Amino acid sequence: MGTIHLTKADFLSKVANYETNPTEWKYEGDKPCIIDFYASWCAPCKTVAPILEDLAKEYEGQIYIYKVDTEAEQELAGAFGIRSIPTILFCPMEGAPQMAQGALPKDTFKKAIADVLLNI
Repeated sequence: MGTIHLTKADFLSKVANYETNPTEWKYEGDKPCIIDFYASWCAPCKTVAPILEDLAKEYEGQIYIYKVDTEAEQELAGAFGIRSIPTILFCPMEGAPQMAQGALPKDTFKKAIADVLLNI
């Protein structure tokens, strides 16, 4: 399946509707997810992209890996206070998302998937 690109409308229906729940995080998905806030010109984002594609295949059926283009979706990036890219959100089924910044190595992603998303 690979990574899934999100527009604001997709985000509101698949991840969290911050317009109807502006003060409370309420995850709308049926599986935990990773959200990569990126830009096409960003070198560290280009480093992370193939890692996320690999992880999307490796964890298919267990988690979603979404990508949000901060240039195309500036309102969405602003709603989450994205100031540097890549910014990665790890969204478990229950509880608040965890945020990480920068080009994380694959083993760091795998640890966060196990600890934060799948509780293994």
